Amino acid sequence: MALLTREAILGASDIKTEDVEVPEWGGTVRVRGLSATERDAFEQATVAIKGKKVKASFLNIRARIVSLSVVDEDGNRMFTESDIKALGEKSAAPMDRIYDVAGRLSGVTDADMEELAGNSSGQSDDSDSD
Repeated sequence: MALLTREAILGASDIKTEDVEVPEWGGTVRVRGLSATERDAFEQATVAIKGKKVKASFLNIRARIVSLSVVDEDGNRMFTESDIKALGEKSAAPMDRIYDVAGRLSGVTDADMEELAGNSSGQSDDSDSD
């Protein structure tokens, strides 16, 4: 078995997509897995660190994943960060469906989300000085 070259790794098309039926919206959306950079940014936006305190914010987490992962036929993101609030006001059922697919395609597991939440629990001791 030959080892991969740098060129082979960098040239590999490794970000998968999947079409998801969204009857509530009257059609189908294409969901793309996150790149490593996008996933890091997503996780960073989920956790705020202030001094020794770590706090996870899961507000609009589904809308954030949807904004990063729903793409058009050419693979371009359909939503921007400014759309997150409006997406957060959509029905939870289709958002959950897309979130689940985006998470699977991106390697984001429930355990990852629990770890982010766990990193924030028990660490907000107000006796720490900032």
